[in-house]
Amino acid sequence: MATDSGDPSRRMLAADVASNALGIELLDVEPGAATATMTVTPTMINGHGIAHGGYLFLLADTVFACAANSHGPVAVASGAEVSFVAPAREGDALVAVAAERTRYGRNGIYDVTVHRETPEGRVVVLEYRGRSRTVER
Repeated sequence: MATDSGDPSRRMLAADVASNALGIELLDVEPGAATATMTVTPTMINGHGIAHGGYLFLLADTVFACAANSHGPVAVASGAEVSFVAPAREGDALVAVAAERTRYGRNGIYDVTVHRETPEGRVVVLEYRGRSRTVER
């Protein structure tokens, strides 16, 4: 779970009931970037015996939100697209890495890669591109 260390991303994540309920942990955040992890639990498995895509999207969307909010102004998603590259399975420890590509005006574009480590090396599970928009609260 996230703790409030004073930075905007950690404050946001500390109040994010959905992400905290799934055990998403923010490992690192810096301006325009963030890394988070989540372990696939039995309740995240779909009818095909693999992780439900909605949970994978939620992990990517959470780390995107942390990167987009790392600058301070409140940022929300204005859109996102995802490509499912490989399945994730129960017990997989997933790592999501978000990187800012550009910010312009009130908008931003961020890429997220979700992967898992195997004895053979890193396996990319999902690629995500999110668009942010800063808003007034």
